Amino acid sequence: MIDLPIQDWPLPYEERLAERLPSAIDLVVIHCTELPDLATAREFGERIRYEDSQTGNSGHYYIDRDGRMLRFVGDLRVAHHTFKFNPRSIGIELVNTGRYPNWNDSRHQAMTEAYTAAQIDSLLGLLKQLRNTYPNLQWIAGHDALDQRKEPSSDNPDLLLPRRIDPGPMFPWSAVVAGSGLKRWPSTEGD
Repeated sequence: MIDLPIQDWPLPYEERLAERLPSAIDLVVIHCTELPDLATAREFGERIRYEDSQTGNSGHYYIDRDGRMLRFVGDLRVAHHTFKFNPRSIGIELVNTGRYPNWNDSRHQAMTEAYTAAQIDSLLGLLKQLRNTYPNLQWIAGHDALDQRKEPSSDNPDLLLPRRIDPGPMFPWSAVVAGSGLKRWPSTEGD
């Protein structure tokens, strides 16, 4: 197996994140950064959001529009990326504008930026490498399938919107599932 060109760029708090065994990893979660660029995603990842542990929210891997891959958190650390699923999953963030900067505005919920061919090629290579490294890895899901909580819209507090809709309608699920060797998370079969 050829090692993929992954640039390690650990977050400052990486060593404060909980450790886990390789056997705990059975799920990959696909995210959209919903930010304009990788630099902004890095800024968000470095922000401390949990005072008790002095850690923040971040995926493990980030794939930029040109296909470049960066690792912010090592696989055997529990990153904060998906409510209730962090201990068992690896989070992969694809740089994409999504709904930025109007995440909670009901008038701006469309995600229209396509993922690049370079991003999808890098993602498939990464998924193959992860599958070969972690024998229990069998599932793939979008952030939207796992975190279905709702919150009030910023423009109309009486309207509840999904907190997460990523990776969104532009993500090529059929091609990624077919090329990954992973099974789509059960609650999203047929989507």
